[in-house]
Amino acid sequence: MAAIDPPGAHSSSSWRRFLRIPPALRALVRADEAGLVLLGGGAGIVAAVCVALMVAIAEWMHHHLFAIEGYEVSGAAHIDPLRAAFVPAIGGILMGLIGWLSTRRQRVSIIDPVEANALYGGRIPLPGSLFLVLQTMVSNGFGASIGMEAGYTQIGSALASRIGQLFHVRRNDLRVLVGCGAAAAIAAAFNAPLTGAFYAYELIIATYSIASLAPVVVASILAVGTMRLLVSQPSFQVGFAGNLAVSDYVLVFVMALLSALVAIAMMRTVTVVEYLFGKSRLPVWMRPTVGGLCVGTLALITPAVLSSGHSALHVGFDAYYTAPFLVVLICLKVLSSAISIGSGFRGGLFFASLFLGAMLGKLVALGWMLAFGLAIPGLVVAIIGMCAMATAVLGAPLTMAFLALETTGSLPLTIAVLAAAVVSSMTVRRLFGYSFTTWRFHLRGEAIRSAADIGWIRDLSVGRMMRKDVRKVLRGTELHVLRRDFPLGAAQRVIVVDEDGRYVGIILVPELHRELPETTIAENLIHFADRVLLPDMNVREAMKAFSAAEADALAVIDNRNDRIVIGQLTEHHALRRYNEELDRRQNEGNPYT
Repeated sequence: MAAIDPPGAHSSSSWRRFLRIPPALRALVRADEAGLVLLGGGAGIVAAVCVALMVAIAEWMHHHLFAIEGYEVSGAAHIDPLRAAFVPAIGGILMGLIGWLSTRRQRVSIIDPVEANALYGGRIPLPGSLFLVLQTMVSNGFGASIGMEAGYTQIGSALASRIGQLFHVRRNDLRVLVGCGAAAAIAAAFNAPLTGAFYAYELIIATYSIASLAPVVVASILAVGTMRLLVSQPSFQVGFAGNLAVSDYVLVFVMALLSALVAIAMMRTVTVVEYLFGKSRLPVWMRPTVGGLCVGTLALITPAVLSSGHSALHVGFDAYYTAPFLVVLICLKVLSSAISIGSGFRGGLFFASLFLGAMLGKLVALGWMLAFGLAIPGLVVAIIGMCAMATAVLGAPLTMAFLALETTGSLPLTIAVLAAAVVSSMTVRRLFGYSFTTWRFHLRGEAIRSAADIGWIRDLSVGRMMRKDVRKVLRGTELHVLRRDFPLGAAQRVIVVDEDGRYVGIILVPELHRELPETTIAENLIHFADRVLLPDMNVREAMKAFSAAEADALAVIDNRNDRIVIGQLTEHHALRRYNEELDRRQNEGNPYT
């Protein structure tokens, strides 16, 4: 069965003519696990180079557009008010122009790595990914309150996917390579290989296995090494050599609950802002400009709301902020991030959630110290809040636990962070039901809860499994005709239609041969008049329909309006095809199967 191709995948077929891999080399990669490790390592190096280039460009843009010194605009002590107010608006004008130009040409498909692994077997169109990277660079470079992690993972995963397609790797191996690209991008961005690896396992591949361990870890390690050679970034290292008492875990759990609630509020605010922009009747191309003006206005209060908050986090770790200022800062960052995304800027909330969590941690530490006394440093509470908030937004508790471990080198603190991450993620799932990534898919109407591979299930549709040679009779057919045409053993069921060929119901042949009045016609014997299948239903939806109807077989109609019968599907055949395909997918990653 052919894999589902993402929209626009066939439009880029010309690249194959220029990058042909010898068949013998392709066969070697497919047959040996070491080949996949080498591809993963290569993808990691390429992803790190892309991240380094994006970091350098963003830094250059911040320096020249905002006239600052340092790594990022959010940590600047002072910015010229005119630049702070109007540079984001200029970025909005560029975003609107880019969006308008894209509508004048053939639509470019942007497939997120999670969506690609869930639906398309890891196939990511490169043009759409490059377009997203351009939008992310413009958004972040001009100060929109979002990070570039989405762009990092998009280009890393897309290039890894392209490498895998060049070597014609199996579907499961291609999904692992997409994870390698994403892991390398995050590892390079945070100087944290374990964080990158588990980001891939939890969010991009959606499972951990021995087969995927080596490629993902190698990609992360090589990415960090490559990044250190190319770019000098501020370090996240924070020393903590103490221990946490059992009583300190009360504060840990309070921090986790508050982080989850703030994360939910931020995700809801994004939806509300998008709704308000949609109702505003502003042209789509003008919305980023208005959003940029709003963000610029907030930046007049504090530059920390600009960009991802990378430098603001470094400054905030060591700075002393009063409680009122922290409350204002958290509210402004939530609002600016929601406005940026809701108005049409492109980027992610990963780093924004880290910044918000750290500032919330400092605020809670101040309140706890005044109320109960604080036995641990406030910086430790900030790190716990940082990781708990990011877990609530991303839905990746182990990723955040390893980020804490690689940031502090403290195992006791890592255990506390893991406990906070678990509580935070459970709270979000209980009260909200989604991480930010899956929430965005939900708003688009996609039933994606993770990157688990469900694309083959969609491919296994009713239209592909049904029998088209079905026997039909008119609804007015008399009983003696039905008994003559359908003796016992000749068929199990027959479909009844009206004079225009529209579905009426199903007759079970054994019931024709019971004692019935001779005036009985086909329409008097029908079952499942309101239970039908549609050709675009997948196998799981079909199985639910069989269960709800308590039927062994159902008719397939073209659509619910015309109700023209085009086939029939039995529950037994659907279940057999599902099990066959499931076995094939499970054995796909084993070269010796």
